[in-house]
Order: sequence, then C-alpha cells, then structure tokens
Amino acid sequence: MSTVTATVPARRGPSSYLVLLAVVTVLCLTGLVMVLSASSVTSLRNFDQPWYYFEHELMWLVGGVAAFFVARGLNTALLQWLARPLLVVTVLSLVAVLAVGRSAGGASRWLGAGPVTVQPSELAKLALVLFGADVLARREGQSNWLYRAFPVLLAAGGMGLLVFGQPDMGTAMIICFIGAAMLFAAGIPVRLLLALGLSGGVVAYGLANLASYRTARLASFLNPFAHPTTSGYQAVQGLIALGGGHWFGTGVGQSVASWGYLPNQYTDFIFAVIGQETGFAGSLVLLSLFATLGVVGTRAAGQAANSFESLMAAGVTAWLVGQAIVNVGAVAGALPVTGVPLPFVSYGGSSLVVVLFAAGLLAKVARGAEAGSKP
Repeated sequence: MSTVTATVPARRGPSSYLVLLAVVTVLCLTGLVMVLSASSVTSLRNFDQPWYYFEHELMWLVGGVAAFFVARGLNTALLQWLARPLLVVTVLSLVAVLAVGRSAGGASRWLGAGPVTVQPSELAKLALVLFGADVLARREGQSNWLYRAFPVLLAAGGMGLLVFGQPDMGTAMIICFIGAAMLFAAGIPVRLLLALGLSGGVVAYGLANLASYRTARLASFLNPFAHPTTSGYQAVQGLIALGGGHWFGTGVGQSVASWGYLPNQYTDFIFAVIGQETGFAGSLVLLSLFATLGVVGTRAAGQAANSFESLMAAGVTAWLVGQAIVNVGAVAGALPVTGVPLPFVSYGGSSLVVVLFAAGLLAKVARGAEAGSKP
C-alpha cells in the first residue's frame, strides 16, 4: 500500500513591491495635503493666492511619478554604465554651485535661471548610491578592504565636502551616511567603519565650529529654550507646534504654526505641522510608514538578483530612512537643526523627483526579486 504525501506550498508574505508602492503613494499624498495646509498662508501673503506652493508641488509630483516608473523599468546593465558619468556630472555641478550657484537664506545650493532650478546636492545622493553599488559589486571578493572601499570613501568624502561648502551640513551628513551604509552592506568590517566614523565626526565638529552661526546652532540644540528668540527660535517653535497637537491634533488646516510662527514650516519643518494638525496618532502613522519602507527595502536588498542590485537597494533604503530620521530628530529636538527635507513629504522640486526616482530603483529590485523567486 503506497502513501501519498501532499506538498503544502510555502506561505509567502505580502508582496514587497506592492507594499513599497502603497507606502510611497501614501507618503506622497500626505505630503501634497500637508504642503497645502502648511503653505497656504505664506502663499497668500507672497502671491495673493493660497495655491502657489501646492500647484508647484503637484507639478513636481507628476514629474516624480514619471521618474519612479522610468527608474523601475531601467536595465541593470544601463544603471551600472551610468554610474560613473553621473558621478562626474554631479561633482562638476557641485563645483558650479560654489562658483555661480543661486543663493537663498545665506546658502548657495541651486543651479538654474528663472523659476527652473535644480539642487545638485540631491543628485549627489543618487550618484553615490549607483557609483558605490557599481564599484563594490565589481570588487566583491577582494580581501583588501581598502581596495574595495577607497573609491566609495573618496566619492562620499569629496561630495560631502563640496556640499558642506555651500554650506549644507545636513545633506553632507546624509551623503556620508549613505556611503557608510553601503560599505557595511558590502561587508567592510564594522570596527573599521566605526573608526572612520569617529574620525569623520571629529573633522565635522571642527569644521562646524569654523562658522559662528553653526557654533550657535549646536549650542542651542543642547538647550534651545535658553535662546528662544535667536539661535534656538526655530527649534523652540517646532517643539511648541509638535507638542500642541496632543493625541489627535487640531485638524488639518488648523495649525497655528503655519501663520508665520514657524520658519520653513512647509519644507524642513513640515513634520511639526503634521504633529500639530494630526497629533501623536498621525505622527506615529507617518513614522510607521518610514519604518515599513525600511523593512521592505532591507528585504529587497536581501533577496536581490545580484550584488549590484542588493547594494543599490541597501543604499536607497539607508538614504530615505536615514534622512527621515535626521529630519524628524531635528524637529523633535533629538538632533541639531540641519535643514534636510522629509522625503516624499516636504515641499521641494529636486528633492521630490530624485527621491521618487530612487524609490523606483528600489521598486525595480523588489519586483525583480519576487519575479525570480516564483516557481
């Protein structure tokens, strides 16, 4: 008598690609709504109509969605081929910003004329991810860690210094963090990364203290309420707005901070408006979305079809989640105010298009991993 054993198919978790698509969609729509809510008063004051910033954000979002699907469909070989030319173009653009860039708020960060401007420092993050993934994948298996890591260290350090000179310390930190995360994903020993990080931190602290305004910003971070009308003003107003939402918020469009009390309320400090209008509950949902993005991105990196795609996914995930942590940490008073936008949510053309392109690359890896795992 023969026995027939039934084979039970392995249970699969939710599709990483579909979860990623849902998370990015919700974040972008949240950003669109909150930009309108946070900017309408400023828009009315500056342009005599409340829709100016919202309309521009919507325009950039359309372009960003196109960039997402373009990135999702790009061939891996083409991405590797583009890595080095993109790095060269980015470095030249960063140099051009220091020479002929457009200035605002004491910083020179933009290239362009009229209403059309781009921010090369946003492109630097993408260039580093592609270049780092390409170099580390090609040099995989080499026993000499410095041979593997040196090009990435040079690219991250060089672009970081150029961005720091704009000055933009926050974005320089993000660029260095992306480089470190990719080296970690490539298997560079942690003790070496810690030593490099400590050395870089000492250098960054020394450079930060070369400018009096940065020294004041670092001092006010430790106790912003000791400088409530000067260097600590933005941090204090951000904390007041964030705490004013209590559990469930004042309601969308009802933020007091948007009436001019909080600087950069629809860009770097939009999380404070979200906290005031949606409360602790809404803030927690937003943070959960970024946490989900981190889990999905890590899963995609682990299941990628090849080393280049795995490292690319790891770099994009570290970039998006790390930047969100820095932004939220600055608003919540846990980190110094650095001036980096909240990915997908803050107002900004270059940032939105580039992060959606990066998300498209992550979607490409997640989709390809799932397609390759099907029987």
